[in-house]
Amino acid sequence: MAQSEIVITEVNDKAGREDFVDILYRLNAADPNFVPQLRSEEIERYTPGGNPYFEHARCQLFLAKRGEIVVGRIAAHIDELALAQPSDQGMGPGTGMWGALQAEDAEIAAALINQAELWLRAQGMVRVLAPMTLSVWEEPGLLVKGFDHPPTIMMGHNPPHHRGWIEGAGYQGIKTLATYDLDITQSYPPLIQRIVQSGEKNERIRIRDVDLKNFDREVEIICAILNDAWSDNWGFVPFTPSEIAYTAKKMKPLVKPDLVRIAEYDGEAVAFMITLPDANQIQLKAVGRDGRPSLLGWIKLGWWMLRPRPADMRVPLMGVVKRLQSSRMASQLAFMMIETIRQASVHHYRGRRGEIGWILDDNQGMNAIAQAIDARVNKEYLIFEKSL
Repeated sequence: MAQSEIVITEVNDKAGREDFVDILYRLNAADPNFVPQLRSEEIERYTPGGNPYFEHARCQLFLAKRGEIVVGRIAAHIDELALAQPSDQGMGPGTGMWGALQAEDAEIAAALINQAELWLRAQGMVRVLAPMTLSVWEEPGLLVKGFDHPPTIMMGHNPPHHRGWIEGAGYQGIKTLATYDLDITQSYPPLIQRIVQSGEKNERIRIRDVDLKNFDREVEIICAILNDAWSDNWGFVPFTPSEIAYTAKKMKPLVKPDLVRIAEYDGEAVAFMITLPDANQIQLKAVGRDGRPSLLGWIKLGWWMLRPRPADMRVPLMGVVKRLQSSRMASQLAFMMIETIRQASVHHYRGRRGEIGWILDDNQGMNAIAQAIDARVNKEYLIFEKSL
């Protein structure tokens, strides 16, 4: 019997978004390193009015079907804030994006990529960056190294064959993002310890916990440093106030005062480091392969959020204000925050491993800091580009 023709349709309603999310779980159910996120949160991610990314982005979701069966998906999107960035920083005018690719086979993947390109071209785009799901702050890039272990919280995962699908559509890699793994039970090298001790003797430096009683104010401080510190980085798109509030609300259950540090110099907040317990560890045990926890799963999740131990850690974000980045002070503040968080992770949460990243391949300062504490690259993600 001949196979049915592939039909690609636009998603414009709640039922379509549910189908868009559900195929993710179905196609990855047999992968032991796929970490199912909560289905409700995945649906919210792609819902205008739910995810504030849509306040400054145009997005079209597509489903591929054979007959009545959903066999693939893709999201094509254009970020107005990204269009306003300088072209030499990776984004810029005429740059569209696609991501969230899932497909049963190469033929379906090719059809979906082509459909995304057609939509972007019709919107006036002349260049594509992919995969981007959705914002650069969410899950950028395609996993190309580190398939043998699950991702940590807020990092993406995909099968190895996706790379061939993308390169087969004429895309070339443009930027590599790396995550670094380290054994946090071990003290750092003597040189790093001396740098930390020197900073501890400097009365002008203060490393403090985040104040959860004034959480909104602390979020504003961190995001002001973030937007300044990252503003010259490849792919930078500023966080909006709505995205700041949304992300803070999502992260708050995992935010522990001794794992989020703000560095002050002469009383001014000049650097920060956010560390989160790796919730993916409990999600693998508590969330069903379809993204729906059982009652017992909800209980396990809730209890772990209150007392996340044992818990390995991920550092998703850190930054030092731009005016200090070329000084020795920048690395000293980073090492001081890393060391205080390392100690808290081990003693308060029984952590054994830590992951730093993602870090751009051309971010010499951050790569040097990771290497100085004996961290090793454990995953790499590749962002591709193509001219339309």
